[in-house]
Amino acid sequence: MSNYVQTVSITLEAAQNAVATAIAEGAKRGVAAVVTVLDPALGMVAFARADGATPHSVETSRRKAATSASTRRNTGWMQDTFAIELPLGTGTMLTNIRGGVPLTFDGKHVGGLGVAGGTPDQDAEIAEATLAAIGAEIR
Repeated sequence: MSNYVQTVSITLEAAQNAVATAIAEGAKRGVAAVVTVLDPALGMVAFARADGATPHSVETSRRKAATSASTRRNTGWMQDTFAIELPLGTGTMLTNIRGGVPLTFDGKHVGGLGVAGGTPDQDAEIAEATLAAIGAEIR
């Protein structure tokens, strides 16, 4: 029996690239985006807030990243009462609002990306465009 677990995580360089890319993707769409990258253990690796972004988007971005990092799924998939129960059961750490995507490279789950600042559809578009631009796997 082993006394430890080996884990993988996104590198700082890759996380900063993802954040910068998402901020630029937001700007292309006229969205002052807030972007968070978390590792699989929900530790913050990188964060940025575009000038003019709404203050509440900081927390929304983090929660979207946390949801995708922990569930390994895009946010927005929860149905019916689960969309209320899971956020409540986690002290609102998780969210069902679109704009969060898991970060996977070479088949390895390395974290989650959360984008906030636009509509949920805009945030999801920015997140998906970011994955494509940085060479991450798209689910």
